[in-house]
Amino acid sequence: MAVKQTAGRDALGEFAPKFAELNDEVLFGQVWSREDKLSLRDRSLVTVVALMAQGLTDSSFRYHLTAAKNNGITRCEIAEILTHAAFYAGWPKAWAAFRMAKEVWAEDAAEDAKAKHQSEMVFPIGAPNDGFAQYFSGKSYLAPLSTAQVGIYNVTFEPGCRNNWHIHHAAKGGGQILVRVAGRGYYQEWGKELHPGDVVNIPPEVKHWHGAAPDCWFSHLAVEVPGEGTSNEWCEPVSEETYKELR
Repeated sequence: MAVKQTAGRDALGEFAPKFAELNDEVLFGQVWSREDKLSLRDRSLVTVVALMAQGLTDSSFRYHLTAAKNNGITRCEIAEILTHAAFYAGWPKAWAAFRMAKEVWAEDAAEDAKAKHQSEMVFPIGAPNDGFAQYFSGKSYLAPLSTAQVGIYNVTFEPGCRNNWHIHHAAKGGGQILVRVAGRGYYQEWGKELHPGDVVNIPPEVKHWHGAAPDCWFSHLAVEVPGEGTSNEWCEPVSEETYKELR
């Protein structure tokens, strides 16, 4: 498949039209498109190493790192490629290349951490918790497990995410039960770290919050205790000072 490139025209079309033409039509339009001779993935690998060897860790290097990622080179592979090339191109050049590669593959690292967290529990992470996003600092996910008799939900927090202070009101009965299922997190009515299998019984009318530790994903089951006249009151976000005291 031909690689459609307009960077030359966009940047130098008026100043150096011939160079722009050679860049867009020959280098990318012809050379990069010879996939029957060498795949886009392998061309990306060669290009990244060649630029790193020259110490060219500029915007063009970022472009080719992004292209390498899009062409199938994984975070693990780029780390191995740059490590191997460091012995031939030079250690300082590798350091510079790694700094940019970490930024390009940062999203993959987050996805890897999410997948690892999912593998540690039997319940699904669920969909982004958009309906309650206004009451959370950071990103959370919600997976309804039971809504027929007693409401049971698996709530997952990305590292550093927590919900606001809140209160479960009830005229009779009510409250909530938390069961930690994976990761590490906090519940604060008092400062308490949650570990696998921990169960927290939250009576009605108690102001509290819960969420993930700063460096770890966290999931808990939230069980709605049946009651009469039940409602939730969402209060202020948890301050950084309060959150840092638990680290």
